[in-house]
Amino acid sequence: MSNQQADVRDSAQHAPATGTLLECTNIVKGFGGIPVLRGISLSLEAGTITALAGENGAGKSTLMKIASGQYRPDGGSVEVQGTPLPAGNAQAAHRLGVAIVPQELASILELSVYENLFIGRELRGPLGLRRGAMIEQAREQLAVFGLETDPRKRMGDLPVGIRQIIEIVKATNTGASVILLDEPSSAISEREVGRLLEVMGLLRDRGVALLFTTHKMEEIRAIADRVIVLRDGELVEDRPLAQLTDDDIVTAMIGRELEDLFPERGVPASEVVLELDALQVPGASEPISLQVRRGEIVGLAGLVGAGRTELMETVFGVRKAEGGEVRVRGSRVKPGEPAAAITAKMALVPEDRKGAGAVLPMSVLDNGTLPGLSQFSIAGLLKQRARRARVGEVMDSVRLRSRDLDQSLETLSGGNQQKVVLARWLTDDVDVLLLDEPTRGVDVGARSEIYRIIVDLAASGMAVLMASSDMPEILSLSHRALVLREGAVAGELSAAELSGAEVQDRIFRLASGLEVTGAGTAAAEPADAPRKDA
Repeated sequence: MSNQQADVRDSAQHAPATGTLLECTNIVKGFGGIPVLRGISLSLEAGTITALAGENGAGKSTLMKIASGQYRPDGGSVEVQGTPLPAGNAQAAHRLGVAIVPQELASILELSVYENLFIGRELRGPLGLRRGAMIEQAREQLAVFGLETDPRKRMGDLPVGIRQIIEIVKATNTGASVILLDEPSSAISEREVGRLLEVMGLLRDRGVALLFTTHKMEEIRAIADRVIVLRDGELVEDRPLAQLTDDDIVTAMIGRELEDLFPERGVPASEVVLELDALQVPGASEPISLQVRRGEIVGLAGLVGAGRTELMETVFGVRKAEGGEVRVRGSRVKPGEPAAAITAKMALVPEDRKGAGAVLPMSVLDNGTLPGLSQFSIAGLLKQRARRARVGEVMDSVRLRSRDLDQSLETLSGGNQQKVVLARWLTDDVDVLLLDEPTRGVDVGARSEIYRIIVDLAASGMAVLMASSDMPEILSLSHRALVLREGAVAGELSAAELSGAEVQDRIFRLASGLEVTGAGTAAAEPADAPRKDA
């Protein structure tokens, strides 16, 4: 080991700090006259990991931005190791050792890994930048956290989970003793989550105080020492994790007992609404044939990269099929044309809500009429009264929480944004609803409402095809489930099989190739029909 590498490893294992590293006192903040934080006080201790829980819109991200100097509070104060943080001064927070890794990462994608790590503190010599030294130091810094990534690689070519850990490495290399992680696992795979939790544990051992937000109870259980819960801008729970049950946390978040997260499903009709006939998805190993009946919810399970999103986008025409057909109510839908899918009364709620599902700066009203603007216009002129009435009606049907229809989507919580993306299709008739990760980044309270909406829409007669990485969603919402691997159907499970004791293990075996059925076609039997294993 080089002397330089030894120095890096020694710095990674320095004597842990002690005591309170960050303290917020009576933090108050509002936007446009709407209170977001109502007198929040909390402290972060050295060598601890605190989970900040709460529904979307509870004020979690706002509190983090105030603690990191990005926002100026309307009242209250922040101290870092006893030193007052100048309000709204991110540079001062950085100098005092507070770093934030936001949900939308701040990496410069066009630069290399080492350039991102050394940005603002580049190593220079008589002849200019010492790139070789920066590359070598970056390699050693990454190795401390178990990353073997080539530091010369372009940042944009790396998975989100790796970029996230590199942002954490950058924060620790600049001397951060307090690290705030906003939804660090919302867009990464389970494997990457495991690595992230290991890195967080290493930082805790080094005496860093960490505060992280998540909607996943298993992550809180796996790594947190303490849980703070915000509800409607108020702090309603602050206790060691060991003193709290999962039900305690959920009840604190939503302010009520959550008795039935998943509503009871209806019985599908016999009419086939959506039919895929040997549909060849680009990049898939085999064509897919399946049928979805009116009122039926068919779940798509599988590991990351199994091809669920690709299948959804091909059905809707975002991707052009390389063969086969999509039929709705017996009529062929022209491939590769989303407009044809919409005309066939199909709707898609995409996985990437912010990038592909909604136009965040636009209002609820404008987002609500994007798919069917023509029905509200004559000769290029909008029928404003009809448009406002219809959008208001569908937003009421999904219990949207917004100030009014003119509120911009970027000011709504994630759960309410998702409701808008879903409800905007309901201004016209829909026969086929395609849902890709319908509750990603959505808190448990909003999830319950979205589940109700999905079940109600199926009961109204829609055929629903739903891709989800959340196993309880697949098991509890689906009438049938298909497991995908390499873009092909690896197996199918009936309703009876979905309630079996070993079902999660079987889904994993099918998804990973440990169990091979040879299934390439999903049968169209009723959900309650007796069925042999695929």
